[in-house]
Amino acid sequence: MSLETLRKINDAQTLRALTHPVRIALLEQLIVEGPMTATEVGKRIGESATTCSFHLRQLAKYGFVEEAGGGKGRARPWRMTSIGMQISEPSEDPEAALASFALVRLLRERQLDRLRTWLESRASYPEEWRRAADSSDFIFYLTAEELAALNQELAEFLLPRCQERLADPAKRPAGSVPVEVVVFTYPLALPGLPSAMTPAGGPLR
Repeated sequence: MSLETLRKINDAQTLRALTHPVRIALLEQLIVEGPMTATEVGKRIGESATTCSFHLRQLAKYGFVEEAGGGKGRARPWRMTSIGMQISEPSEDPEAALASFALVRLLRERQLDRLRTWLESRASYPEEWRRAADSSDFIFYLTAEELAALNQELAEFLLPRCQERLADPAKRPAGSVPVEVVVFTYPLALPGLPSAMTPAGGPLR
């Protein structure tokens, strides 16, 4: 998969359709586990088969999932139509911009919840996994153009490494497990704009 083949989402209707915790949970499970029926995925996310069937059909309507073949009714397996998507920043449509913000916020909150779960439960993991896991923070001085180039380089480096094993379980080494890598890049401060260095409640005291 290349950056050119990622599905780009920037219209308000599709963004709103995707902004639902159950639908995001379904996609997360299908990406990591592969094709599953509504009943199977429902057991993973704690939802009924009826609820999952409804939301899978809605996701199919917008082209995010499709039937994988075989089975009948709720026993039909579903799969992702693509492994990756790119939420494009709408530049002229205020409605799409609001929908994009809502979707990104939902996705990031779920990722941060998973990070909190890992931090709270890491003591129960084998030492080799505690040592292997990491979190890092770097501050760069960059222009907007340099930041865009950095993001491009990171994506081109990471995408091939995740796509191959997500798409083909046979290529996953023995003992491998799903590992999430989340990259945030954003300006800490710009003249005349709110600073990320200052809490939302006001200046530090």
